[in-house]
Amino acid sequence: MKILITTQGAYGIRIVENIKKRCPADWQVDSVAIPLDLPYIIDEPDEFLPESLPQVDLIVFLSESQNAPQLIPDLIPLTGAKGVIVPIESSSWMSLGLKGQVRDALERMGVGSAFPKNFCTLTENSYGYGDSTEPYESEIISEFALHFGRPEFKLHVNPETKIIEDIEVVRCSPCGSTYHGVEKTIGKHVDEALPKAGLICMQFPCLASMSMEQIDKGLYNTLMHLSGQIFNERMLPHLEKYLSEKAKTDLSDH
Repeated sequence: MKILITTQGAYGIRIVENIKKRCPADWQVDSVAIPLDLPYIIDEPDEFLPESLPQVDLIVFLSESQNAPQLIPDLIPLTGAKGVIVPIESSSWMSLGLKGQVRDALERMGVGSAFPKNFCTLTENSYGYGDSTEPYESEIISEFALHFGRPEFKLHVNPETKIIEDIEVVRCSPCGSTYHGVEKTIGKHVDEALPKAGLICMQFPCLASMSMEQIDKGLYNTLMHLSGQIFNERMLPHLEKYLSEKAKTDLSDH
């Protein structure tokens, strides 16, 4: 698969580095930087896009400003992309209205799209959290999501000592925080692992917003804390049968 990742700053650069490091050997990943300082309304997209871009299957658009997503439809004829992922790590970078406009424009062009809020909610067929989860249909995006998105693990726990002896990452968060969390969790007793694992994941540090917002029904928190919560939730099914009754009670109180 051929992927083009657009960046505007440090947030995107870390994701590019992690995807290049951990993607399948036959993937080709290119990146291009677009300016942070963009006008409120972009009348001439050519002024802010490179003169030439590679032909790709998928675009991962990592914007860090509210104006940048206007450029997404203009990238399609330049790259031939059939799928676009637009992670929303800060709601200030993508309003609901603009999201709808971009999605409609891509749909008219026959291009699949996903707008995961945040990036580590992406799976092979959906994105988002809880009741805010949205489905999508795109083989290109699904192929990407087999490797990057909502963390998935295989754990080996010593049944006698209840020590986590090994964790295999099946799918990692695009920023790479999953591997940081896993590295610091191996060797811990299962009763210690949660909710500390999610906190460790955030200490990478997570790149999502620290602004409080409504994420789901009854869940008002930051997107950064959501990333840690997702990490814990993906670990729990593997650890639950080993937990002491006290640990189960403590987790249920959180």
